[in-house]
Amino acid sequence: MIDRAFLRSSTLRAGRLLLEAVVVPALILYAAMATVGQFWGLIGVLAWSALVVGVRSRSRESVPRTLLMAVLMLVGRTTVSLALSSVYVYLLQPIAGSLFMALIFLGSAAVGRPITKHLARDFVALPQTLMHDRRAHRMFTQVCVLWGLSRLIDVGMSLGFLHLGAQSAVLSRGVFSSSLTVLSVLVCAAWGWSRLRRVPGFTVAFA
Repeated sequence: MIDRAFLRSSTLRAGRLLLEAVVVPALILYAAMATVGQFWGLIGVLAWSALVVGVRSRSRESVPRTLLMAVLMLVGRTTVSLALSSVYVYLLQPIAGSLFMALIFLGSAAVGRPITKHLARDFVALPQTLMHDRRAHRMFTQVCVLWGLSRLIDVGMSLGFLHLGAQSAVLSRGVFSSSLTVLSVLVCAAWGWSRLRRVPGFTVAFA
């Protein structure tokens, strides 16, 4: 059974996290590089990170651990970029992260232990019998491959824009990579849904 309220809240949290930790910082840096320079752009990213955590802390809602981790990673790579006076350090870290994620997902699919089978349980209450069904296992493996390939596409796209220049790479990370992530989630969800519906005796209900 899928918990509709949990799924909705998780989707909203993920979208907000994407905006706060990826899209807005990239747009701030892009705008600054086009006007006042990369130094002030990186300072702007740090200021935005502090603002996000500060606003969340002063409000009644608690600061999610995922947001704290994302902001700490953002602050870390921004600080290193400032110390080395190079925006490329800021851009290479998420590219390396996408490559690492691709290796994890494709590797788990290759050894027959798709990590998506475990991640799915965070959103959907799956019966134990389904976890041992070969058709469901094949579906989880296929979704694992789809997500791994999307991360490789992200790496290739990001490196291509980086070759065009730092400003183009910043725009790519903030707009195109984020769009690719959302599209990949939708494709993986649609593919998994269509495969599960073909498993005899398995029905999906919304709580």
